[in-house]
Order: sequence, then C-alpha cells, then structure tokens
Amino acid sequence: MAKTKKENLKGMKVEDLNKRLLSLREEVRVLHFKAQGSKSKNVKEVAHTKKQIARVLTEINSQLNSLKVAQ
Repeated sequence: MAKTKKENLKGMKVEDLNKRLLSLREEVRVLHFKAQGSKSKNVKEVAHTKKQIARVLTEINSQLNSLKVAQ
C-alpha cells in the first residue's frame, strides 16, 4: 500500500480550507455516481475522501474557535 503525503492544513487560511472542502465534497459526489455505475476501481477512495473532509472541517473549527478565544 502506497502512503500518500499528508496535506499541511494548519498553514491554510479559512477561505482556502472552505474551497478545499467544496472540492472534496464534489469529489465524493462524483465517486458515488461512479460507484453506482461500477466504474470505480478503488472502492476505498470514498472513505479516504470523507476522512479528508473531516480533517478540513476539524481544522476550520479549531481556527474559528481560536479566534473566538482570542477576542
């Protein structure tokens, strides 16, 4: 199994994270349609993409919470 390099989300701004979140959600939507038509070769790709979405959402929430605490 090939290991992929993790994305550095901590250095990204909230606007960039939101853009990344939208693209990941679109990717999940496309993967679901591929799975319905049995065109997807990698069945774990949906789960991996959902985990990336969770990581992005976690980073967005932590950045927003740190802004609230600072105020």
